[in-house]
Amino acid sequence: MGGMGVVFARNVVYSALFLILALLAVAGIFLLLSAEFLALVQVLIYGGAVTILVMFALMLTRVRDLPMALDSPQKPFALLAALAVLSVFILAAVGTDWPGQTEKVNAIPLHDFGDALFRTWALPFEVASLVLMVALVGAIVLAREEDGE
Repeated sequence: MGGMGVVFARNVVYSALFLILALLAVAGIFLLLSAEFLALVQVLIYGGAVTILVMFALMLTRVRDLPMALDSPQKPFALLAALAVLSVFILAAVGTDWPGQTEKVNAIPLHDFGDALFRTWALPFEVASLVLMVALVGAIVLAREEDGE
């Protein structure tokens, strides 16, 4: 429901709030999978920090000054493409022979998870942080008053 709200909300602030709802739902899935650490990180980092960054970027840019160019005659084609992708995903999920036991949950020790996080995934995490910082600086530059204003 949160993802649909992000896509179909007319107001960008409402869309960002629906994004928080979608990210909290992902944290709930992590809790159901017995990954409490990932659920906590999902709520703190994505539900909190990234969404606040998006809100700041929306507030700093003048969204209302831009013309509403999002309504175009390509909407039926986009809907058709989305339905085609959704049907392929559903067919792939239904037609796949999923391995493993569904009754048993394999809990990963926190030490192994932390080791993988800070050794294997440290550089991609820092690159994502850099990209978010560049986006925030870009929003500030766009929000600055120009010489003629």
